[in-house]
Amino acid sequence: MDLFEAIFLGILQGITEFLPVSSSGHLVLAQALLGRDLETGITFEIVVHFGSFCSIVLYYRKLIGEIIRDVLKSITPQGLKSGMYKTNSNVKFSLFILVSMIPAMIVGFTMRDAIENLFLNPFFVSCMLLITGTLLFSTKFVKNPEGEMTLFRSLMMGIAQAFAIIPGISRSGSTISVGLFAGIKREEVANFSFLMVLPVLAGAMLLAVMDLMETGIETAAIFVLITGFLASFLSGYLALSYLVALLKREKFFYFSYYCWIVGIVGIVYFL
Repeated sequence: MDLFEAIFLGILQGITEFLPVSSSGHLVLAQALLGRDLETGITFEIVVHFGSFCSIVLYYRKLIGEIIRDVLKSITPQGLKSGMYKTNSNVKFSLFILVSMIPAMIVGFTMRDAIENLFLNPFFVSCMLLITGTLLFSTKFVKNPEGEMTLFRSLMMGIAQAFAIIPGISRSGSTISVGLFAGIKREEVANFSFLMVLPVLAGAMLLAVMDLMETGIETAAIFVLITGFLASFLSGYLALSYLVALLKREKFFYFSYYCWIVGIVGIVYFL
């Protein structure tokens, strides 16, 4: 992979990670069109996903800092005595994130090899984009949800996130759609959707690093990976800002048309 391709794929990952069109699906299709070995692209995909991780941390740095501060306060003697873990919204938010991780962890550890094999099949990915498009279009019929995040709702979004491990199924699209249908306010469901993926991305990066420690990596490839990371990080931050604003304007379902077009073109091309 040369630098131009690394920049292109990094930008593609950064944009599609937050826009509800499946970043993993787009990387599979793009690498197939570029004639790249999809299996060796797994390491690159993990690295550019880490770029997305960092863009989320930067965008939500204030909220993340508040959550960490309140969680630490809640486990002090004074915090435990006051029952802060029951009343503080940030502490409860962190608990909801932990609950949402459970489905993805189960799927990731039990079906990792099977899921990685799906990344080798661009035709399958194209079919999954049609499902993503249908899910996004269905949110057109959700009217002004005003509910708060609860333990059960966080678990529902966690199940959606686990399902979205399949390439071609948008993670942000699935989790936000499920959250909207569950009645969660638009801004809150967006915040939760992007923060809940941080532990999952961190875990995926840890597994990837452990694999690289065993297999090693060529020195020449390091610069390409760094380039892809930076491209993903910068484009991801801009895309995240755009989607949060768009979701507030209730135009989320517009992305369904794009997913349908790309899915149909991919099916015809890779059939």
